Amino acid sequence: MSLKDAALKVRENAHAPYSNFKVGAAVRSGSGTVYSGCNVENVAYPEGTCAEAGAIAAMVAAGEKELTEVYVVASSPQPVPPCGGCRQKLAEFGKGDVVVTMATVDGVETKTTIADLLPGAFNASFM
Repeated sequence: MSLKDAALKVRENAHAPYSNFKVGAAVRSGSGTVYSGCNVENVAYPEGTCAEAGAIAAMVAAGEKELTEVYVVASSPQPVPPCGGCRQKLAEFGKGDVVVTMATVDGVETKTTIADLLPGAFNASFM
């Protein structure tokens, strides 16, 4: 399954009763396996958890710790970038040149890299 297909499919499972803004994400790990996640809102935390974080959590739960490609999709007029917390998570598990595709459900896509999303990312080299 392609990253796009996985992200579109999982987006339908999003739990977004407060914002009604469903987001799906898929990451390809170093082994080539695709992991996906969707946003989940709740009454105590109506902003919810992010789709990218869910996909990364699924990858880590499966024992993998490197991502090589990212796809994020939402129903919005223009592609939506990952939030700040997800940018840091992406930088934790992916190299700076990893491609991040942001897309709309209507097929508009924008490509960037983790380094462009989070220049000067904090990493283990600072410790």
